[in-house]
Amino acid sequence: MTAKIIGIGAYAPEHIVTNRDLMEFLDTDDAWIRERTGICERRISTQEGTSALAAEAARRAVKDAGIRPEEIEIIIVATSSADRSFPSAATDVQGAIGADNAVAFDITAACSGFIYGLHIMQGFIQSGIYKTGLIIGAETLSKVLDWTDRSSCILFGDGAGAAVVQAAETGVIKTLVGSDGRKGDVLYCQARSLKNCITGGKPELGFMQMDGQEVFKFAVKKVPEIVTQILEETNTPGEEVQHYVLHQANTRILESASRRLKVPMEKIPVNIDRYGNTSAASIPILLEEMKRDGRLKPGDKLVMAGFGAGLTWGAALLTW
Repeated sequence: MTAKIIGIGAYAPEHIVTNRDLMEFLDTDDAWIRERTGICERRISTQEGTSALAAEAARRAVKDAGIRPEEIEIIIVATSSADRSFPSAATDVQGAIGADNAVAFDITAACSGFIYGLHIMQGFIQSGIYKTGLIIGAETLSKVLDWTDRSSCILFGDGAGAAVVQAAETGVIKTLVGSDGRKGDVLYCQARSLKNCITGGKPELGFMQMDGQEVFKFAVKKVPEIVTQILEETNTPGEEVQHYVLHQANTRILESASRRLKVPMEKIPVNIDRYGNTSAASIPILLEEMKRDGRLKPGDKLVMAGFGAGLTWGAALLTW
């Protein structure tokens, strides 16, 4: 048996922040952002936290799957921007949607998080431990951005995407994940500083810090590498793949992957122009949009690939 996606859902805050809106307080302009990132606008939450976004995406995925929340046995939420250090966002979702029979926990793999979640879920399903699970990528990165730093704050948005997976004969063909902790300082966000009864002082929280050039160099090399690897390891010709669903970080990265893989951009769906980089949520949000638009057909082969802080990366080959 393998894991098959049987339901997909997505949710993003209503509030849209355009590039022109950013011009009101940043030394930037619409053309500069579009040219370097492909982003025109992003969703920014004003009231809903990460767990609320995740729960709504989950409800939609469960409805799309046509199952009852009580049938879900495991919930994995991938996030780098949970509302609280504990309890987990996954237990928040469990309570919100009434998945009373599920075990629930979070994982942190940044923008690779949804792929990591699918990789973990695949192991549980193949081992026979669980048959029905829910994977969610959810972020409110707007709260960890330095909104005076135009090199980073222009890139990200808030949102959530969720997938219900179930044991089936067809579905996930292979997943792969990896990490390189030696490069962890090129993209990070400091948690509470070490302040306590011995050191004194009040704990402080940091903003996201990013070496954009290093992240870009890593991404344009790693994405084609892992896509090629998963195709070779499964003896799958690239022309048999209908869609290459890649993490939406930057259109330049997507275009570079297209050139290096010799895959036409028509096979690489893009929605970063409307959502920005939603980290762990980007791939499931894109999948939901593709299904809603009728671009996903039963039997289609998909390669999904993501990369992010850690540094982390992951890919999956599956049949829709």
